[in-house]
Amino acid sequence: MVQLASSPASPVTITVSSGGKGGGSRSMGLTSPVRRTSLSNNPNSPLSSSRNRASSGGRHCSTSKEETEVSSEFVSYTVHIPPTPDHQPMSASLSSLPEDSGIGEKPKRSFISGTMFTGGFNSVTRGHVVESSNDQPQMAKSMGMFCGMKGCDGKPLGGKSRMPCECGFKICEDCYVECLGSGGKCPGCKEEYRDEGDQGDDSGSEAEDRALPLPSMAEFKPDKRLSLVKSFKAPNHDFDHTRWLYETKGTYGYGNAVWPKDGYSGAGVNGCEDPPNFGEKTKRPLTRKVGISAAILSPYRLLIGIRLVALGFFLAWRIMHPNHEAMWLWGLSITCELWFAISWLLDQLPKLCPVNRITDLSVLKDRFESPSFENPKGRSDLPGIDVFVSTADPDKEPPLVTANTILSILAVDYPVEKLACYLSDDGGSLLTFEALAETASFARTWVPFCRKHKIEPRNPEAYFGQKRDFLKNKVRLDFVRERRRVKREYDEFKVRINSLPDSIKRRSDAYNAHEELRAKRKQMEMGGNPSEPIKLPKATWMSDGAHWPGTWLSAETDHSRGDHAGIIQAMLAPPNVEPVMGSEADDMNLIDSTEVDIRLPMLVYVSREKRPGYDHNKKAGAMNALVRTSAIMSNGPFILNLDCDHYIYNSLALREGMCFMLDRGGDRICYVQFPQRFEGIDPNDRYANHNTVFFDVSMRALDGLQGPMYVGTGCIFRRTALYGFSPPRATEHTGWFGSRKTKLFPRKPKLAKKNSEETALKFNVYSNDDEGDIESLLLPKRFGSSTTFLASIPVAEYQGRLLQDLVPGGIQQGRPAGSLAVPREPLDAPTVAEAVSVISCFYEDRTEWGQRVGWIYGSVTEDVVTGYRMHNRGWRSIYCVTKRDAFRGTAPINLTDRLHQVLRWATGSVEIFFSRNNALFASPRMKFLQRVAYFNVGMYPFTSIFLLVYCILPAMSLFTGQFIVQSLSVTFLIFLLSITITLCLLSILEIKWSGITLHDWWRNEQFWLIGGTSAHPAAVLQGLLKVIAGVDISFTLTSKSAVDENDDEFAELYVVKWSFLMVPPITIMMINMIAIAVGVARTIYSQYPQWSRLLGGVFFSFWVLCHLYPFAKGLMGRRGKVPTIVFVWSGLLSIIISLLWVYISPPAGRNQYMKLEFP
Repeated sequence: MVQLASSPASPVTITVSSGGKGGGSRSMGLTSPVRRTSLSNNPNSPLSSSRNRASSGGRHCSTSKEETEVSSEFVSYTVHIPPTPDHQPMSASLSSLPEDSGIGEKPKRSFISGTMFTGGFNSVTRGHVVESSNDQPQMAKSMGMFCGMKGCDGKPLGGKSRMPCECGFKICEDCYVECLGSGGKCPGCKEEYRDEGDQGDDSGSEAEDRALPLPSMAEFKPDKRLSLVKSFKAPNHDFDHTRWLYETKGTYGYGNAVWPKDGYSGAGVNGCEDPPNFGEKTKRPLTRKVGISAAILSPYRLLIGIRLVALGFFLAWRIMHPNHEAMWLWGLSITCELWFAISWLLDQLPKLCPVNRITDLSVLKDRFESPSFENPKGRSDLPGIDVFVSTADPDKEPPLVTANTILSILAVDYPVEKLACYLSDDGGSLLTFEALAETASFARTWVPFCRKHKIEPRNPEAYFGQKRDFLKNKVRLDFVRERRRVKREYDEFKVRINSLPDSIKRRSDAYNAHEELRAKRKQMEMGGNPSEPIKLPKATWMSDGAHWPGTWLSAETDHSRGDHAGIIQAMLAPPNVEPVMGSEADDMNLIDSTEVDIRLPMLVYVSREKRPGYDHNKKAGAMNALVRTSAIMSNGPFILNLDCDHYIYNSLALREGMCFMLDRGGDRICYVQFPQRFEGIDPNDRYANHNTVFFDVSMRALDGLQGPMYVGTGCIFRRTALYGFSPPRATEHTGWFGSRKTKLFPRKPKLAKKNSEETALKFNVYSNDDEGDIESLLLPKRFGSSTTFLASIPVAEYQGRLLQDLVPGGIQQGRPAGSLAVPREPLDAPTVAEAVSVISCFYEDRTEWGQRVGWIYGSVTEDVVTGYRMHNRGWRSIYCVTKRDAFRGTAPINLTDRLHQVLRWATGSVEIFFSRNNALFASPRMKFLQRVAYFNVGMYPFTSIFLLVYCILPAMSLFTGQFIVQSLSVTFLIFLLSITITLCLLSILEIKWSGITLHDWWRNEQFWLIGGTSAHPAAVLQGLLKVIAGVDISFTLTSKSAVDENDDEFAELYVVKWSFLMVPPITIMMINMIAIAVGVARTIYSQYPQWSRLLGGVFFSFWVLCHLYPFAKGLMGRRGKVPTIVFVWSGLLSIIISLLWVYISPPAGRNQYMKLEFP
């Protein structure tokens, strides 16, 4: 049955008895997705007959066969019947209308029986007049329900104020348009319609002119007797949709192509007034991986296979065709060639999958720095970053270089309250300390200037030293004036920094002299002998008259380079959360900063404690001390480490790196490595200082595997990865070449494998089992006894999580949006005291620092080992190559310094090869090709042994008249030509997809041989001595010199500093030059000259000399400085030695007239 509400004003409740199997009834909302079927086929339906009557309201629903549809399983739902023009809400006391009312009875103002109500799923119920009695149209006309024009039943323009004429004649819009076209007179008062502009009435609301949405088919279904669109008096033409849109003020609906200017006000459950953000950037990814073009990569991989096959056939042919006349020469050559083939394969396999990546910084800003429901004030929701800068010796690393690096960090484009900078002074020098204080003072001028005028780069030395037009893209009128002021202030800052050594020395001498006078006076007061000398320590004094607790100028007990107390000094306090605007330019302020945030990030000076008898582990130990200090003072979930000479060249670099960390899947990334770019290198790059082949070829290729290696600087770390924790998800690669993959979840205790290489602590705060308590007891053993530091670990992990909508685990694995937009805790004295305690020299005793936690000890290349350990636990890394270089630094351009740098890297690789960090012992979580890359890191120094032999073989061939093959056959030449051509083609394709130049590739090849014959053999020797005899390896700090403006920029390039590393290359050059002369002379004086053997020997000797040419040029110093007589005597010496060799070992079958006799 159908039940209506007791009050006509209330919604009508219709209960439809179920005709289904259950026979019951159930309530269903209007949004329920039920099936529809016609009522006309169901005779039991209470709505199929017009004889059904309402029980209380005296109203009934009339339906038609085409219109009325409900569910086949009848349900109970509520229909909202809107008031019709003739029906207003009646009181509940009215009785129902009798079916057979009297004829003379006055017609009631109820048209329910003549109105069809349409509605249903997701649409509003509407009433349509279907049928009425004969007198109802007249009454409807009189009531103003329809248009007053004869024969028209259209809906009039509603409201008195909406009538086009003041007489109030009801007329529909179509008839009104016809009247305007036929004279413009009102059919009621016969007066002309007055224009709206003449009426001066603004009461016609804006809704009259707004575009209406297209009618929804869910709102009503047209009956045959109803017309949806009136004819436009063109029955013989097609429907003009454009005209209909204009005359009915309709629109194209709503969507991301077109949206109504005043919003969509259509009814419905999902209706909305304002358009949504269809291109919402918060749902877009922060990063995107761009693959290398298949037109380049496919031939590249094909050529690798072809060259591998050619090498196989060539080596097989060489083995099967020995040179029986010189078996020793053949044996040495084939051994070296086999090793070179293996070395090339290890180097080439990881390059099969290079990739490029790009970021979208606009999405990062919209997602983390825009106002939202969770973050109404729009505060930054980005996680904090702690920046580490390390220095050890102010003599080799000038304070001015370090100060410029610090200034570039303080001015970086990142939320000020989320940034903290820590300078590690491992030498404990007062010079570095006071230089940092001067830097903090100058930063109050430099940082607002950079923010106001968007300065790039934000290193003042690099910015003011640029040779390009500094006015480019600058539009502010005060830029030139303020730049001139800041430039003068920076010049004065440089003078103050440069004068600090003399200032500290003069101050210390004055204080020491005063102390001696006091001691003399006290001695005289005590009755002592005035002539007796008094021994007082020569202290180093701070400007406030206190002893410097670090290293003194004259080394004393407790104040020497390896024996001093720990020091922590906050030069700049943590900033406020809210921006602080500056003031106008005056005597105190050089620039107008009224529109600039003048806050500065926190800046802290740290010098860890050093005492005799403790192994301080060089740079790795200093970095671990910074990790603990920063965890207590700022606890940023991410860490950026930089060398003191590597400054931020791109102010958006930190944001670029954070895009990878905060994007979907970023919780598996342990670090983001940036390429190293260098300044101050000679234009010819004589010693391959740019190292572009490694940074643009090898590292890009590793990014397509498990990620690039850590190279020591320019890297953003996830703090929890440094703590030795495993990633939330990992993959084990087993089977042949890692073909079988197994998904792992190490942080789940049931699936975590407990081994010596893994730390899988749970961070889930919702877990209540006992395993978390058991593992929490192990934290002091791993990290030390500081409770403050231990409490900071879960906080750092939580702040480094992804947003909840990006993590599969949702609430438990992610963090809610806006959770980091909170003020940082203030820095107090107990916090600083706790930070001092964790940098003591004994804090790491009986802990896992340096073993599984932090930077790893035991190698001079701690960077590679640290990255290897993270990859071995299943983490992955990212290589971020920005359009504008992220960081720039300096590199040693002097030959000796460059060789010592390469020696240190190669020695670390040898240490890795003979340690448990060898990739042969890697876990299954490391990909196969990633293992190959790490194995090659430990193997490449050993190639130098075979390279030394192979560089001498051409000379031996020329001296003896033999060659590595029996004869230069066509087969040998074809193999040699195919190997050479494929190598050249591979190099061209590498240049194509990496973006390097042919000059860079050739310089890299040259220095590969220079390093392979000088530094690498010494590294192998040092590594073997350490492994076998336990001889410690000395560490030589690379000098970073500051160049004055008046000095030659490349003066260091021409300085010759003798080193034992130069002996092997010099010997190889001399032997090959003499061998060429001997070979030519032997062939000329021979009765049966063998030109093919001479050609083969000279070709390979010339190949060696071409690669060693930069080395020889470096030995000659500055161009023009070597006298000509040196070249003359060198040539004469080579000729004399050649003639002597011919006389000692004369060629067979010589002519008697060619016999040489000495008087």
